[in-house]
Amino acid sequence: MKKTLKIKGMHCKSCEMLIKSELEDISVKADVSYGAGTAVVEFDEASVSLKKIKEAISKAGYSAE
Repeated sequence: MKKTLKIKGMHCKSCEMLIKSELEDISVKADVSYGAGTAVVEFDEASVSLKKIKEAISKAGYSAE
């Protein structure tokens, strides 16, 4: 599944990298853009839920809608 999430709290490239790293840790492919304020995530719904993705983003210190 592919989904675009709106991310709040990103300010720079380091923010992008931190979120991407957290998502990769749970086997989610992500294209994160602080300029657009989004993360386009690709994941297998059988192994990871959207809730788990949002929790990983929250763990990094940001919020996702």
